[in-house]
Amino acid sequence: MSSQVLFGFHAVTVRLKAAPKSVREVHVDATRRDQRMRQFVERAREAGARLIDSDDDRLHKLCGSTRHQGVVARVEKLAMSHSLDDTLDAIDSDPLLLVLDGITDPHNLGACLRVADGAGAHAVIAPKDHAVGVNATVAKVASGAADTVPYFMVTNLARTLNELKERNIRVVGTSDDAPQSLYELDLRGPLALVLGAEGSGMRQLTRKTCDALVRLPMHGAVESLNVSVASGVCLYEAMRQRTPRNIP
Repeated sequence: MSSQVLFGFHAVTVRLKAAPKSVREVHVDATRRDQRMRQFVERAREAGARLIDSDDDRLHKLCGSTRHQGVVARVEKLAMSHSLDDTLDAIDSDPLLLVLDGITDPHNLGACLRVADGAGAHAVIAPKDHAVGVNATVAKVASGAADTVPYFMVTNLARTLNELKERNIRVVGTSDDAPQSLYELDLRGPLALVLGAEGSGMRQLTRKTCDALVRLPMHGAVESLNVSVASGVCLYEAMRQRTPRNIP
C-alpha cells in the first residue's frame, strides 16, 4: 500500500486516533520535551506507533517544511470512497457538498477541508486541472480533516455539476456581483456550494452551470474574503438553516 507523510501535532494525532494501524512510524524532535510533546509521545505509544528520535534537519527533509512542530509520521494512505457516486449513494440525509473551482494554494485547500469537516459537509469536489491535490502541507493545515472529508478531483467540473443536478442537488455559486445575498436564499435540501479562487472567482462555464448565484455582504473596505473564510461563512449558514430548531 502506498504511503504518505503527515506532520504537525493535529494531523498526526487525528490519524493515531482514527486509524492507528495505518501509522508506520512517528519521528519526533529529540530535543523537545515540553508537556505537549510528552503528551503526544504517550498517546503515540498507547496507539502502538513506532517512535523514532530525529533532529530538526531530518524532520525537515522528511516533510519538506519547517512547520513540522517536531512531529512527522509516515502513514499508509487510507482507502476513501472510490468515486463521488459511491459517496453520494451512501449518504442517508440531504447531501451538503463544497465545490472549489481553481484553488491552487495548499494552505487554502487545507483550511477548506477543515471547515468542511466542521460543518458536516459530505465531500469536497475540485477540477483536476488548475487545482491542488492533497499533500503534506494540505494535511497539516487541515488538522486531520484530510483523512475524514472525501476530496474528489474530477476531469470536467461543469459535467460533474450537471450530474449533481440530475440527482436533484441544487448548485449554488458565489459571486461578488450576484443580486441575491447568501442570507436571502433557502439553503436547505440537497446542496452543492461552489466557490472560486479569490480574485478571479469561478470560471465562466462553472458560473453558467449554477442554479443560483449569491454574494457575501461586504461592509468594510476589502472587496472579498479568502476562499477558506468564505467557505466557512457559506457552509455554516447552510448548517444553521438545516439544523432543526427546538420549538417550545
